[in-house]
Amino acid sequence: MFRDTLTMAKPRITTVGMGLIAALFCLYAAVFIYNTSFVMSGTRYFTLFDDAMVSMRYAKNLAEGQGLLWNPGGEHVEGFTNPLWVMVMALAHLLPVSAPHVSLIIQILAVGILLVNLFVCKKIADLISDNSTFVALCATTFIAFYLPLNNWSLQGMEVSLATLLLSSSVFLALKSLRSDQFSYSLLLLLALLPTIRLDLIVPATVIIGVLLLAQKNHRKTYVLGLFFIFLTILAQTAFRFRYYYYILPNTYYLKMVGYPLLLRISRGAYVALDFILKINWVLFSVPFIVLAIRRNTANALLVSLIAAQIIYSIYVGGDAWEWWGGSNRYICIIMPAFFILFAYGLDRMRLRALSIFPQLTKPIHGLSGVVVLVSLLNVNATRGAESWGEWLLLTPPMHVAENQRQLKQALLMQQITDVRATVAVVSAGTLPYFANRVAIDLLGKNDLNIAHGDMRTQSGMDQFTYFYPGHLKWNYAYSIGQLQPDVVIELWMIPIEAQPYLSRDYREVTLQRNYHMYLRKGSPNIRWDVVQAIQTH
Repeated sequence: MFRDTLTMAKPRITTVGMGLIAALFCLYAAVFIYNTSFVMSGTRYFTLFDDAMVSMRYAKNLAEGQGLLWNPGGEHVEGFTNPLWVMVMALAHLLPVSAPHVSLIIQILAVGILLVNLFVCKKIADLISDNSTFVALCATTFIAFYLPLNNWSLQGMEVSLATLLLSSSVFLALKSLRSDQFSYSLLLLLALLPTIRLDLIVPATVIIGVLLLAQKNHRKTYVLGLFFIFLTILAQTAFRFRYYYYILPNTYYLKMVGYPLLLRISRGAYVALDFILKINWVLFSVPFIVLAIRRNTANALLVSLIAAQIIYSIYVGGDAWEWWGGSNRYICIIMPAFFILFAYGLDRMRLRALSIFPQLTKPIHGLSGVVVLVSLLNVNATRGAESWGEWLLLTPPMHVAENQRQLKQALLMQQITDVRATVAVVSAGTLPYFANRVAIDLLGKNDLNIAHGDMRTQSGMDQFTYFYPGHLKWNYAYSIGQLQPDVVIELWMIPIEAQPYLSRDYREVTLQRNYHMYLRKGSPNIRWDVVQAIQTH
C-alpha cells in the first residue's frame, strides 16, 4: 500500500517541482531582461549583445525592404552566421513596436524558447534515468539557472533556438533508440540545425552517426537524413553565392583565414582546459564516468555530443568572449545534456549510498542537497565568486554598460550628422542599429576587404594563447584613409596606426564630456553648429 502511494506521489512531486522551476525561471528571466535595459532621454531602451544587434540591423533592413544588408544600398556582405534567427528577428521588426523595444520582443521569445527547452530536457532526463524525479528536477534546475546559457540567450543570440532544436533532436533520437523506430520529425530538425548556424552540422552529424551505428535496420533512413542535411547546406550555399558572391559567410574569412592552424588550435585547447578547470574537473568528469559505468547508446549519444562540441570549439580557437568565463557559445548549447548526465551520476551515487547505509537516509538526502547547491554555485562561478553577483541579478549582465554608451553615441550621431554621413565603428551592433547611418566596420565583420585581409599575430609564447576570433583584422589605411568616414567613433588596438590619417584629415573632439571622437574636417555631412554647442572644451 505504501509503495503504491509512493509511486503515485512521484509524478505529482515531479509536476509540482517542474512548475515551481518554470515559474522561478520566468521570474529570473524577467529580472535579467530588465537589468539589460536602461533609460535614456526619458525612454527605456532594450538592447541585445552587440553581435546580436548586428543581426538585428540585417533583420531591420530586410523587414524594411532594403535587402539582407548591413548598410541599406551598400555592399553585399554576409556579416551574420545565423540566417534562421535573422529571419525571426525580421518578423519582429514587422510588428508595430518602436525601435527601443524591438529587442524586448526577441528577449521575450528567448524566454519562451528556453522554457520549452526545460520541458524537453525533462523528457530526456526521464528517458535516461527511467523517470527519476531527482534526475529530472536536479537537471532542469541546473539548466534553468545556468548563467552562460541564459546570458547568451536572453541577450539575443541564436543560442536559445539552437539549444531547443538540439535538445528536441536528442529527445527524438533517444525515443527512436528505445522504440527501435525512426522519426521523420527528427530528420527535419537535424536538417534545420545548420540554418540556425552553419556549424551546427557538427551535432547533427554526430546524432546521425550514432543512430547509424545503433540501428542498422534503419540505416537507409539515416543516410537519407544526411542527404537532407546536405540539401539544406547546399541551398544556403547557393543563396549565399547568388546574393553575396561567396560560398561561405564573411565571418568565416574573418575568423578562420590567415591564422596558423596550430596556433588557433593551441588557443582553443587552452580556453577549453580553462573552462574545464573553472567548472571543476571533478564535476566535468561525472558524465564520462556515467558512460564508463553504464555503457549504453543513450549515454554514449549525450557524451559524444558534449565531446564533439568541445572539440569543435578547440578547432575554431574558442570564442571571443572567453574572458567572461563559463561555456562559450559553441559549448553552452550542449550543456543541458551535460547537466542531465551529471544529475544522473549524482542520483546513482545517492542511491548507492542509501543501499549501503539505509540507516542514514536523512543525512544522505541532506548531503545530496548540499552537493547539488555547491555544484550549482560552482558551475555559475564563471570568473570566480565575483560572477555570482551577475548570476544572482545583483549586477547588470555583460556589456550592458557598453550598450548604454553606444546608444548614447548613436543618439549623438543623429544630432551632429545628417542621414548621408558615414560612421566608422568597432562595435558594429548597437550604435549602427540606432544611429541609422551608413557604417564602416573597422574589424571587418561587415567588410569584405578587411575580412579577406591579413590577420595580426603575436610572437613568443603568447602566440599559443592569444588568438582573438573576429578581432585580429583591421586596416586603418583602408577604412579611414581610403573610405574617409565622416566620423570615427572608436579605434581598435594600436591606435597609433590611425594617427597619420586622423591628424591629416580629422578634428578631434569631445562631446558632452565623455564622448571622444574624430570628425572629418570640412565634412558637409556634419552639423558643425551642433558640434560647437555640445563640445567640451
